[in-house]
Parts: sequence; C-alpha cells; structure tokens
Amino acid sequence: MKLVYLDNAASTKISARVVEKMMESYSENYGNPSSTHKLGQKARAAVEKTRNVIAGYLGVEGKEIIFTSGGAEGNNLIIRGALNAYDYKGKHIITSKIEHSTVLRTCQQLEREGYEVTYIDVDENGVVNLEQLKNSIRKDTVIVSIMYANNETGVKQPIKEIGKMLENTSIMFHTDAVQAMCKEKIFPKDLKIGAMTVTAHKFYGPKGAGFVYLDNKFQVEKEIWGGSQERNRRAGTENLQGILGLGTAMEEAYENMERIEAMEEEIHEYLERRLKNEIEDIKINGEKSPRLKTITNL
Repeated sequence: MKLVYLDNAASTKISARVVEKMMESYSENYGNPSSTHKLGQKARAAVEKTRNVIAGYLGVEGKEIIFTSGGAEGNNLIIRGALNAYDYKGKHIITSKIEHSTVLRTCQQLEREGYEVTYIDVDENGVVNLEQLKNSIRKDTVIVSIMYANNETGVKQPIKEIGKMLENTSIMFHTDAVQAMCKEKIFPKDLKIGAMTVTAHKFYGPKGAGFVYLDNKFQVEKEIWGGSQERNRRAGTENLQGILGLGTAMEEAYENMERIEAMEEEIHEYLERRLKNEIEDIKINGEKSPRLKTITNL
C-alpha cells in the first residue's frame, strides 16, 4: 500500500535543496553570529544576507525582519510585545473568532491578566465582519490581529480593506500569514500591515525557524530576555542553520510559485467539478470567498 501525504497545510516535507544548504552550514559555517572572530562574522554575514533576501521578496527593509522560532513565538512576540510597548495607550485588543490557537489562546490568557479582547464574527463563508470590526475600534485599542488566510478553510481575509481602515490610526495591524506566505506574493507596505508572522515549515523549510515583519514605525517589547540579538527584540543565539533553511525555502518557493499556482488551480477545479457532478445538493463552503491555494510538492 502506498502512503499519500495530504497534510501540507499542517507541515511540508523539507526540500532537498534546503537540506543541502543546512548541512553545508552545519559542517562549514558553524560559528556564533554574535562572535567577533572570523567564523562568527561569516555566520553573521550569512544571517544578514538571508534577512535581506527575505526583505526583498516582501518589499521591506532588512531591519524590519526579526527571526524567531516560528509562528507561535512570532504571534506572541507581536501581540504581547505591542501591548507592553504601548501599555500607556490602553489594554484593548481586536481579533477574530477563527484565529489560530496561538492567537486565540494568547488573547484568552491576556484576558485573565486584565486585558479586554473583542472577538469579531465571520459570515457563512468564513470572512470577518468588517463593519463589526470598524465599530469595535476604541481609543484604547492597541492592536488588531486578523489572520491572512484560515488554516482550516483556506479562506482569505480582507487584509487590504482592514489595512486601509487602520492606516491613519496608531493601532498596530498584525496578520498571522503562516498559511499564506509563499503561496502568493505578499507586500506588507502596500497592504498597510504593521506586523506579520511567518514560519518556514509551511513551505518546505525546517521546523523551528520563522520570522516576523515589523514596520519601522512600530515597536515591541521583547518576550525573550538575555542578549541583544535581533536589534534587541529577541534574545538568544540565532538559529543559523534554520535561518539559512528558511531563506532557501523562500527562494525555492518564489521560483516555483507561478507553476504551482497553475497546477493547483487545475486540481481545485477538477475536484469541485467532480464533487458537484457526483453529489446532489452539495454546498462547497467558501466557494464564493477568496481562497488560498494549498501548496503541493515541488
């Protein structure tokens, strides 16, 4: 019996190109990026090169990229970090009822700590209610966190409209883009996104490596204390091999993005056609909503 893996939305198999890049670094580029000696500076150069490559894909500055261990840490860093950095402003958070648990459970814990959270509803197609979101904004709102695309339905949220809504406010707009990155090109500046979370293992990179984009106009208080790495926003020796694997995975995904998108559109249309032809009165959830293509094997 042949095993067919159909869970790429949860995690992808690390690509051969990524493995090769990481293994090369394990044996040849193993210095601490914070060290001042030759091997340390070689490692630092590799980290900064990767940071700038990622920034280039997003159309942002390298200093706006903060390397993390993945989505959970990234979401906590942005949400908790923003609340701590702007504690003088208020304790109000806006999010949706369909967020990933790393956002929902963080918000639930924050409620126990005295913060107030407004949870926005979604319609029958899984799209957040923009009018409710607009009416929920208050003077003490510090951050709005709405995911880019849902990890279970694939439905995309109206990120551009939310960004425009918040553009002329001091509220940080954060989006969990874990499921969306490398499935389509995302330009945070154009979408007025203030902060964005990404993890590598959703697009053939290693687990335990990710990054957050943080617009220069915003600040976060770091959640991990110790050294001054990542411009004093995330302490801890950088995961050099993970970072290199992350950068390589992004390069590979961007090189293949158009081919993958065309292939997946064909598969999606075939599946919908067969379902509608062979099952009476079928309703395909979200078929009238913008949907995200599911990444498949390269």
